[in-house]
Amino acid sequence: MSFDFKRSVKFEHNVGEKEKKYRLYAGAALLAISVFTASIPALLVGLVLAGTGFSGWCPVYSGLSKNTNEVAETSTETTES
Repeated sequence: MSFDFKRSVKFEHNVGEKEKKYRLYAGAALLAISVFTASIPALLVGLVLAGTGFSGWCPVYSGLSKNTNEVAETSTETTES
């Protein structure tokens, strides 16, 4: 498995609805924890999780050619048939 840097900057929705919800909840929880504990790493991870959950795009998933978005998977299957 190799990481494709050119593909990682291409914006394509690759995070599914269920995973978006998990990322938003985990990001909000980490942001709240970082406020009370003054933890910079928790703040940064919380911001990344909340951002990727809100936008539906993860640059690491793009680089690894991973897609958990069910809509994109079904639309490509119907166009190929």
